[in-house]
Amino acid sequence: MQKNKKEEKEKSKERILKSATKLFACKGYNGVGIREICKDANANICMVSYFWGGKEGLYKGIIENLSDWQMEYIKQFVDVSIEPSDLPKDEQIKLLCEITDNFVEALYGGYISDDLFRFLLRAQQSHNIQLSATAIVYMRKLIAAVFDKDIDDKDIIFKTVFIISQINSPKVLPAFSLDLLKQKSFTQDDKEIIKKNVRLYIDTLIKEGK
Repeated sequence: MQKNKKEEKEKSKERILKSATKLFACKGYNGVGIREICKDANANICMVSYFWGGKEGLYKGIIENLSDWQMEYIKQFVDVSIEPSDLPKDEQIKLLCEITDNFVEALYGGYISDDLFRFLLRAQQSHNIQLSATAIVYMRKLIAAVFDKDIDDKDIIFKTVFIISQINSPKVLPAFSLDLLKQKSFTQDDKEIIKKNVRLYIDTLIKEGK
């Protein structure tokens, strides 16, 4: 009996997270309330207080879940215990391209839902919540090592933002391609084109930095 109650709570938690992600993505943090989220999730409103303490905690919970997932994902192909600055330059560059390739796979391969992606775009513009995903911090540390600069150097911050924007832009601005608008998902060929363009952008940055 106790096991069934625990399972039902976990199912309610997942439904609430899914509905909250969708509604926050559509309406923003201030545009949606807990009652609306729980109604959409077919869940008791008390579950929000039980798991997250309130609306802000739920909002942060979505970001924290993604941050944890990103770090676990990156650990599949990167030994994060190794400091990027300890690697030879060619390995730093190779690792940066490997990370961006895998980020493309995650974003365009169905690992990140459209609702979650739209949620993140809104969250990045929000003053309520500060985004600091561990995987992105590691990537910034790696970019700083590639260009022999401090992680908090403004140039490194901008380079990180612009590299990530190269990964995100085909998803953010599909209207620039009528063909992409007609298809429901990105093909493997699409992903390879995005990876190639991101690598070209990184190569350009490195050449300019020499």
